Amino acid sequence: MTIIQATAAEASTVGELLYAFNTEFDSTTPSAQEFTKRFRYLLERDDVVVLLADAADQPTGFALITYRPTPYCDGPLAQLEELYVQPALRGQGIGGRLLHEALERAVAAGCCEFHIGVDEVDTDARRFYERHGFRNLEADTDTRMLLYMRDL
Repeated sequence: MTIIQATAAEASTVGELLYAFNTEFDSTTPSAQEFTKRFRYLLERDDVVVLLADAADQPTGFALITYRPTPYCDGPLAQLEELYVQPALRGQGIGGRLLHEALERAVAAGCCEFHIGVDEVDTDARRFYERHGFRNLEADTDTRMLLYMRDL
């Protein structure tokens, strides 16, 4: 298995994988074609990194990372937006390899923190990230951190 950084040439592959991820969990989602259009733009940016896991020229998963400035350190903050491995291939270390590569790239980019949002009910994902050294902020404090969102 190899891990590469996707370019605009892989926008269709990434779009199809993200669409598959969203439909697996019955999430409302744009079409794979709409994702492809958006990734053609996003993959040209320096603050967006998409890593593709590839086995025998067959994409098996991806990680989408964004970097943003923060006043809390001299470098950017990294956010893992999405991490997906095709269901039939889970449990083979692909997600761990993608996450490890994402972390290495964040360190190389000078990032001071690496954030991941996980649905509270997704115990498998929570165990995965905890196994890889991440901690739930709620466990560290008496205050529960909440994410607020508003569609625009």
